[in-house]
Amino acid sequence: METRIQTNLLPSRQTGTLRKTLSHTTEQVVKFSEADPLGIVWHGHFIRYFEDGREAFGEAFGIRYLDLYRQNIVVPIVKINCEYKRILRYGHRIRLETTYHDSPAAKMLFNYTIYDAVTNEQVATGNSVQVFMQKENMELMLTIPPFMQEWKQKWLQTDL
Repeated sequence: METRIQTNLLPSRQTGTLRKTLSHTTEQVVKFSEADPLGIVWHGHFIRYFEDGREAFGEAFGIRYLDLYRQNIVVPIVKINCEYKRILRYGHRIRLETTYHDSPAAKMLFNYTIYDAVTNEQVATGNSVQVFMQKENMELMLTIPPFMQEWKQKWLQTDL
């Protein structure tokens, strides 16, 4: 597994202001268990690849689900999209780029791009939105939790 970390400034679609992004890239091989009898990856596994990307991102940037859980925070997905461009087959090597987009709202925004690691062709793109909830009562948090504010200051050096 290869890991690459990158920080960028991108314009926000809503405000036109620059927002920082953090990207993490990893590679993996499509497993036999992910393919159907024709050797083609079932479409639902792409969402799992996105999850793999978020997990690797969290490990690289110190914001794993367990880190949040220890802060009494859970982060359920409230929206996820996937656009399929090409099929994947058993044995393909893929490169998954996971990008966190900073948001002033109490949510986590991720974009994903899956590439064929050999041909560099785009295989799928997607995005997800996660919200912060208090672990004990599952109440939606309307402000960015202190743990996340500290994380943003460390990695994004943003003024909150």
